[in-house]
Amino acid sequence: MPESDSSRRVLQVGPLKPSLAETLRTSYDAQVLPDGPERPTFLAEHGDTIAAVVTSGRTGVDAGLMSALPNLGAVVNFGVGYDTTDIEAAATRNVVVSNTPDVLSDCVADTAVGLLIDAMRQFSAADRYVRAGRWVADGNYPLTHKVSGSRVGIIGLGRIGQAIATRLVGFGCPISYHNRREVADSPYTYVESAVELARQVDVLIVAAAGGSGTRHLVDRDVLDAIGPDGYLVNIARGSVVDEDALVEALTEGKLAGAGLDVFTDEPKVPEALLSMDNVVLLPHVGSGTIETRAAMEALTLANLDKFLESGELVTPVPMPASATRS
Repeated sequence: MPESDSSRRVLQVGPLKPSLAETLRTSYDAQVLPDGPERPTFLAEHGDTIAAVVTSGRTGVDAGLMSALPNLGAVVNFGVGYDTTDIEAAATRNVVVSNTPDVLSDCVADTAVGLLIDAMRQFSAADRYVRAGRWVADGNYPLTHKVSGSRVGIIGLGRIGQAIATRLVGFGCPISYHNRREVADSPYTYVESAVELARQVDVLIVAAAGGSGTRHLVDRDVLDAIGPDGYLVNIARGSVVDEDALVEALTEGKLAGAGLDVFTDEPKVPEALLSMDNVVLLPHVGSGTIETRAAMEALTLANLDKFLESGELVTPVPMPASATRS
């Protein structure tokens, strides 16, 4: 890794994996952006020294922060999602942005399949049933639904979406998908709208990127189209699903169940979902394995090193063509 250069300072924005934060502190002499009333003073004193920000998809860098860092050249994201960073503003300011694709696809796909199985078979609820002594008191757990052979629709057939599909083919599940555009040479059936996809499947899995372009892509109409016998799984971003409409659909029996790893206002989870046995709730752990987080950390540092050495990135994200670059 490059030696620390006081003219090319690194700034940590938001909480990061402890080992990554420690490496940034000890090997890169990184500063940490304070919260609260200390932030304006810090930015006034140090803002023009910052060349690179390391952040996560949960925090990101907005246009206001970029404007306070006039010499910023890169936003290095720990995570595949970068919707919390203002990409339009970055492109306008010639700030490059990276993320950590591929290395987390397997674990997130595993999580999606696990949520699908748990939601349909209610294994978590059955576990609670046993622990509460209800097997003895009330008899056998109620019957649930078969997973193998279920028709599965995937919204977002990117790296993670394709990894999910590959796994579910092994379950004998017919796979269809909706994307902004059809994927060339895909063996899966393309459907032109999210609503139409929802009508055709037993389980709808959300694997689309977050951001303003996909906000509430799964809206009330899509949820109605899934219907009272269908299931929703979301391992993407909470913003992609209209959470109020989802809670209403589950409360009123308009959906059979859901498996959720992400929420609109994390770590807050709608109170109504907490008591539902047909809903599986995870605390955004899709990529949360030791192996995957280590790989994400290594790729984050590789991106930072390459930028500090050459101004380029190992895994840059695509910048919007519509942005006017200076």
